Amino acid sequence: MALLKVSFDQKRRVKLAQGLWLLNWLAVLAGTVVFGLGLFLKIELRKRSDVMGNSESHLVPNSLIGVGVLSCVVHALAGKVCYDALDPAKYAKWKPWLRPYLAACVLLQAALLLAALCCLLLRGSLESALALGLRQGLRFYRDTDTPGRCFMKKTIDLLQTEFRCCGNNGFRDWFEIQWISNRYLDFSSKEVKE
Repeated sequence: MALLKVSFDQKRRVKLAQGLWLLNWLAVLAGTVVFGLGLFLKIELRKRSDVMGNSESHLVPNSLIGVGVLSCVVHALAGKVCYDALDPAKYAKWKPWLRPYLAACVLLQAALLLAALCCLLLRGSLESALALGLRQGLRFYRDTDTPGRCFMKKTIDLLQTEFRCCGNNGFRDWFEIQWISNRYLDFSSKEVKE
């Protein structure tokens, strides 16, 4: 039993196929943008891995990359189906695959929703990982001679210059740590001891 059954003549069917073809290619473009955003976020997280507190932070960009690629593939296939729907001979070979394809589209939309929720819910995790990493980075700021930490000063300086910030929560963070290397301090001086 069909609900709200609609019949299309050839002209309206062609217009519907053309409209769906255009919408699917716009969805491919949106999937490309999501993929690009995930790739950009992954590159930025890797660039700043010195000041990230944990490695769990790559879940967000990985999910964006995966959903973006999946969206591009599924909607490009749908664009091909819509294009082939204009020719009855080509459409006949796609007709048995339409129901499984629609089920796959529903699963894709669920994956998109889960990825969006993942990005929203893991935002706090990313912020806390960065806060923890910056706190540790500020402690190691003075260790320019220690292997593995010799670039921390440069990394923190570049972050502060690029984002126009000072410290983790503000400039007062620098009052809580010793950020000057011991080789530049004269510990026999009274001012340094204080």
